[in-house]
Amino acid sequence: MGGLVLDVGIILAYFAVISFIGLKMGKREETLKDFALGGRQIPWWAVMASIIAAETSAATFLGAPTEGFKRQSLAYAILVIGVIVGRYVVAHWFIKPYFRYKVYTVYDFLAVRFGDRTKNAVSGLFLLMRTLASGMRLFIPTIVMVLAWQVLQNGGNPVVVSDKPVNDIGPYLVAILLVTVATAFYTTKGGIKAVIWTDVIQASLMFGSALLAIGILLANIGGFPALVAAAPKMGSASGYFATGFDAGAIRDWQVGAKLIQAGQPARDMNLGEWVRMLLTNDYTLVTALIATPFMNMAAFGTDQDMCQRLLTAETAAKARRSLMTAAFMDVPIATVFTFIGVLLFAFYSQHPELKPQSDADVFANYILNVMPVGVRGLLMAGVFATSMGSFSAALNALATSATNDFFVPFVARPRGLGEKAIVAAARGFTVLFAVLMMVVAAWFAHIKLVDPKIGIIPVVLGIAGFILGPMLGVFMLGIFTRNRGSDTGNLVAVVVGLVATVVLGDLPGSINKEWSMLNPTLAFHLPYKVSFTW
Repeated sequence: MGGLVLDVGIILAYFAVISFIGLKMGKREETLKDFALGGRQIPWWAVMASIIAAETSAATFLGAPTEGFKRQSLAYAILVIGVIVGRYVVAHWFIKPYFRYKVYTVYDFLAVRFGDRTKNAVSGLFLLMRTLASGMRLFIPTIVMVLAWQVLQNGGNPVVVSDKPVNDIGPYLVAILLVTVATAFYTTKGGIKAVIWTDVIQASLMFGSALLAIGILLANIGGFPALVAAAPKMGSASGYFATGFDAGAIRDWQVGAKLIQAGQPARDMNLGEWVRMLLTNDYTLVTALIATPFMNMAAFGTDQDMCQRLLTAETAAKARRSLMTAAFMDVPIATVFTFIGVLLFAFYSQHPELKPQSDADVFANYILNVMPVGVRGLLMAGVFATSMGSFSAALNALATSATNDFFVPFVARPRGLGEKAIVAAARGFTVLFAVLMMVVAAWFAHIKLVDPKIGIIPVVLGIAGFILGPMLGVFMLGIFTRNRGSDTGNLVAVVVGLVATVVLGDLPGSINKEWSMLNPTLAFHLPYKVSFTW
């Protein structure tokens, strides 16, 4: 019990330091330019750290180890290839026009190129998508908080989730409220400068705690020989591309597999079956080379959450440097967090009695039940660091977009309101979106209770994938064409794109079931659903 108290003290100290830094660095926000862009005076290296903190959310901290655990390989990390390609396109073609037109949000660029209707439609899609995706991310650190509550109730002794599952949503709601209040406090007061400078601290804590976890896990399992023995896929070349490329995965997808079971000879896969295999698997080389670049072009070229920190840099060249440096930093980050999952597979192979019921809980369960006192507190602080970094960035981006794209043109200008009223509105929107994301997080907590095996990464990235594609299409028209284009044509294209992704796209488990119940007319019976990465 005393050890858990020490860990809680470390976490509270972290909250206090982060709040102090956020309020200190973000004071004197008197204009929307200060609140949203930090006066365009943020150093490139701080922008880079903020990008890393924003994209490496608690979904990565707890979700990437889950992907490594389930596949016993580094297959998830292969997506980094597409990350670098996609961001190269954004760095060399998207960023310069944003700085040339001195936009507050990237959707201002669409107003210049096409008109206000295109801008408002795409900005509205961003508000919807980011609220849903970040609301689900907000739920993730509560997994650790609820597990800690269970340990506390058990007198500080280890608690395995499969032994004492939490069937009450109440603890999750309390945890969601605590994380929201702590993050929204300094974000509302300090704006983007508070977000970026706290992100620098949070990114450092996040990566440092992950490296510490690897060292402890290796010591627990007996080193690399024990790892190779427990996770044999790591010892083969095909294991790296475990989904869709190794012989076992291909054999499972072959129609001939059924023939083999019936004692008949197998036949080769036809082209349609190969396409189906690739489009329904999450992490393959083809996915990394084709699908992921577009995903990253959309995220860092059209999503205000990611773009906003780029707009705080002094020049387009410095923003480009921040973006590409962060892209190459993703290689060790993705590898480290996925490798933690492979190590966890080896650990739970040796200690099956400690394995939780849900794969999504494997890292959180290990942190609370196995990590030494003090180190456990640092790792838990690392979870909150990743969560608060992405959550605060999303809140500021949502507030900026709602204020700049809707409040200013429809309320402030017609009424002649000044900068003071506009900044007050931005702070009000920050609180509003914090409340909305709490509602989404509570809904996802319900989903998690209904389906404990639901994956974190596919849900969080899958939600964004439904909307980012149509948004990217409009931006690419604006950047790679010269004619004025059509406001009406853009709206039609966006609607068609949204319908296509809703019909073809896949979300795991209970989310699909609930979506079908809410929208029975959209519960199409297709041969298969396309993976979230596509």
